[in-house]
Amino acid sequence: QVQLVESGGGLVQPGGSLRLSCAASGSIFGINAMGWYRQAPGKQRELVARINSGGGTKYRDSVRGRFTISRDNAKNTVYLQMNSLKPEDTAVYYCNAELATLDYWGQGTQVTVSS
Repeated sequence: QVQLVESGGGLVQPGGSLRLSCAASGSIFGINAMGWYRQAPGKQRELVARINSGGGTKYRDSVRGRFTISRDNAKNTVYLQMNSLKPEDTAVYYCNAELATLDYWGQGTQVTVSS
């Protein structure tokens, strides 16, 4: 089992920045990739960014160039640096860990971009 604890959400004005953190514990040796997803009210959950065990990254088009996913292996933590935030980035952000046959999810952290 893998436990994921997210932090760093909040309210920010358009153009502002936030950094989300996701600390993993448990059977972390089985993790192939970690990612951040988001879900806005009335919408499906969507992939925001993903980083695999080799350090390769993937971003959805709408956040590329504004968001950066990174990891600190020593701390078993993945980060999502979000810059130039827009109102359409408002959502609950979830951390995800991909294992061979299972996915694990964090509890979610709210990000609200509003003036």
